[in-house]
Amino acid sequence: MKKLSYLFVAFFVLSMANNAVAQGDKSKRPSPPMTANAQIGDLKIEVNYGAPSVKGRTIFGGLEAYGKVWRTGANEATTFSISKDAKINGSSLPAGTYSLFTIPAEGEWTVIFNKNADQWGAYSYSADEDALRIKVKPRKSDKLQEQLAFKVKDNGEVHFMWEYQAFDFKVSAE
Repeated sequence: MKKLSYLFVAFFVLSMANNAVAQGDKSKRPSPPMTANAQIGDLKIEVNYGAPSVKGRTIFGGLEAYGKVWRTGANEATTFSISKDAKINGSSLPAGTYSLFTIPAEGEWTVIFNKNADQWGAYSYSADEDALRIKVKPRKSDKLQEQLAFKVKDNGEVHFMWEYQAFDFKVSAE
């Protein structure tokens, strides 16, 4: 019986150690960290996000409810950084790093640039910290985008794609 107890304790300790190592290596997460960026003159744009996969689920209007603030990715809140003051779809946003949230809806999404860039998910999101909100029109795609993806083009267009949804916004130097 004593040997069985030691084996159990050893197994438990090894399991915890393995879990701690896996947690430290973010690339091993089911929703791995990704980066999309571009340099437009002296304006650098960068989006850092956790990239979940659809895995047969209904995402918008299912896993991610319409009308609720969403972290626009997985794990830590997605961040959006600009190296200098810029315009987002024509509205001014000061240089800095922001958490990027969205409020999905069937006809129009709200994209939120929040001053609190160091958040886990949207659990501590506060509208009082919003630096900018813009409206975008989502597009439906016939092709499934299995893993969430952002792309930043050299012309300043930022593209979001996941499941059968896509939207974009334009970043330009101020």
